[in-house]
Amino acid sequence: MTAPRASSWAFHEEDSAKIHGVLHAFLRDASARTALLVDRAGQMLVTVGEPPAFDPTAFASLTAADFSANDQLARLLGEPEFGALFHQGERESLYLADIARRVILVVLFDNRTTLGLVKLRMKHAVPELTTIFTAMFDRDAGTTTRVDAEFVDDAEDELDKLFGS
Repeated sequence: MTAPRASSWAFHEEDSAKIHGVLHAFLRDASARTALLVDRAGQMLVTVGEPPAFDPTAFASLTAADFSANDQLARLLGEPEFGALFHQGERESLYLADIARRVILVVLFDNRTTLGLVKLRMKHAVPELTTIFTAMFDRDAGTTTRVDAEFVDDAEDELDKLFGS
């Protein structure tokens, strides 16, 4: 299954409040340090919790690339996708989860919590975030389609003028 076509979409104030509420509750309940949302194109969208001590632009790009590479590995194994990834370090770990096939939730945690607790709390946070993002994408899909169609029509008119058709 491929990710939906990339298109423009926007956070409204109420979307942002819902997203931040879910992420703050998740961090509290999971005893995790930081939650980040990255789009599949590698753009950092949201950071909640402890500010990360790394370059967020590079991190977002690497996260998107990591998730894309693992999608390909899943396909090689006959799986449609890996919905979650886990990277464990000596002191720091990452847990990544797919949100609505267009956003990646990244959780940074250390020895103050366990992988089991993070995974347990993700089972509640991921569906909540998926619902929020799906509603955003559905809301903005009609607007994006209309803008895209208008742009194509205008571009065709300009090309016709340019080439004398």
